[in-house]
Amino acid sequence: MIQFYAPDIEKELCLPEGESGHCCRVLRKKEGDEIIVTDGKGHRFICEIIKDNPKRTELKIKGKETFKLERNYSLTLAVAPTKNADRMEWLAEKAVEIGIDRIVLIRCERSERKVLRPERLLKVMISAMKQSLSTFLPLISEDKPFKDFINEDFGMAQKFLGYCSDLYPRKSFVKECSPGREVVVMIGPEGDFTEKEVEKAVEKGFMPVTFGDKRLRTETAGIFAVAAVDVINQLQNT
Repeated sequence: MIQFYAPDIEKELCLPEGESGHCCRVLRKKEGDEIIVTDGKGHRFICEIIKDNPKRTELKIKGKETFKLERNYSLTLAVAPTKNADRMEWLAEKAVEIGIDRIVLIRCERSERKVLRPERLLKVMISAMKQSLSTFLPLISEDKPFKDFINEDFGMAQKFLGYCSDLYPRKSFVKECSPGREVVVMIGPEGDFTEKEVEKAVEKGFMPVTFGDKRLRTETAGIFAVAAVDVINQLQNT
């Protein structure tokens, strides 16, 4: 099944320009053909093409299906952008495929990349959502200062800080992460969090954790955390 993305499908009754081009130029869909569209908010629509314009494909909605998240947990991943933008795109793509609710790009003292194009990252996330046949597009928050993020109200969420240094005692993430919970994970820059940042995060209730015996790249640590949370929750349901 091929799935298209139109965030305002019910209001505008058309595909965005990029999706229209893919639909009409690449896939050669014509007037009268049926296509599947999601709004990224948990809905999937059966639509009929009434005007096959590659810049604005007009549609008629013939059916609508509403989905609920099958996951019994929620996950926010806050990560300092890597110097290589491709690695962040890879992380975002795989995180969406596995399952995540929010990606936050945090700015730390040792961040090597100060600016990242969020529009490119969003395109990657949309593509991953469509590829995995999900109907939920995770939120993305850009350029969030470290101090602003740790001061957010996370309610009763479990809060973890992926940290490499031995200056602070670290626990095993996979042992401490409980299933069926809201989880927040922070991953630092390639130079790691500073001791001062760790101290502030701990004061705000973040637990310094390790993802194993090996030192992981920023994007690898992010994927490990996302996959581990998914597996921990799957095991609970077996």
